[in-house]
Amino acid sequence: MSQAPRVLVPAAIAATPPALGGRVHAFRGETMGTTWRVHLVAAPALRREPVRLAIQSALDEVVAQMSSWEPDSDLGRFNRAAAGSWHALPAHFHAVLACAREVAERSAGAFDPTAGALVDAWGFGPAPRHGVPDAAMLSDARRAAGWHRLDIDPARRALRQPGGLALDLSAIAKGFGVDLVAHRLQALGIADHLVDVGGELRGAGVKPDGQPWWVELEQPDGDRGGERTLLALHDLSVATSGDYRRWFEHEGTRYSHTIDPRDGRPIRHGLASVTVIHADCMHADAWSTALNVLGPDPAVALADRLGLAARTLVRDGAGFVERRSAAFDALLR
Repeated sequence: MSQAPRVLVPAAIAATPPALGGRVHAFRGETMGTTWRVHLVAAPALRREPVRLAIQSALDEVVAQMSSWEPDSDLGRFNRAAAGSWHALPAHFHAVLACAREVAERSAGAFDPTAGALVDAWGFGPAPRHGVPDAAMLSDARRAAGWHRLDIDPARRALRQPGGLALDLSAIAKGFGVDLVAHRLQALGIADHLVDVGGELRGAGVKPDGQPWWVELEQPDGDRGGERTLLALHDLSVATSGDYRRWFEHEGTRYSHTIDPRDGRPIRHGLASVTVIHADCMHADAWSTALNVLGPDPAVALADRLGLAARTLVRDGAGFVERRSAAFDALLR
């Protein structure tokens, strides 16, 4: 007999009535090299096409402003800009970069939105390359990076290109996209919804039967015997960063796509997965990456210090060892 899953339930869920007379509508599409899915509660006669267009438009805005893969995005143009030039940032881009800088500072550089050259050097960026970068390439990429080089003028909402600085917001922009879709749905009067972009999720309200949006926390590949955990995603977001999502093998060594910007190399401390639960998906996305970079003990210690609800899974032979923050345990029922 399989073990019953444990559940995570926020206290606020008890005060939310079901959406009477509505039914669940499902939408799906593609964005940011992955897929998106939205489930929402609305009247049976909902005009679906305007809703679908609103969702896709929100995600297209994120791509147009912050994609590393689109050369004509605002981010792409900044990365190619001349040293000393100033660039007015769209509102969404500015908000994401401000959050990224905050997480970089609070994580002592474990999260760094300026690590684009390092990502490219290891072959995880838009320019394909294979193998391990040599010492000279890695040294150049590290000199180009550094969140301390960010020169933001908040009054003008502008960013200065100091020369060679390559932004990469892949570890936060997807989470922001989830938040933006949720805000657009709220603006349409759709209060009960579940948004999923590539496995990063945000939920609000409940379903017509009064049940919350139950989601299962992501497990690393091969963790078939791990304990299942269900989360009632009620006015909460969840994001997971794992060393199993993208990687390559070279001469018998496996290299994760998660780069430690402090030394310029893929993480190698055995932390396979970090899940963060937060009020918004932008922060959940960024912090799951930052904690994954830090490693097992520092990740939980920082999560406890900052009050973050986080779960880590550390490789242990053929299995995994789980460690949780106090804020995560507080959600267990």
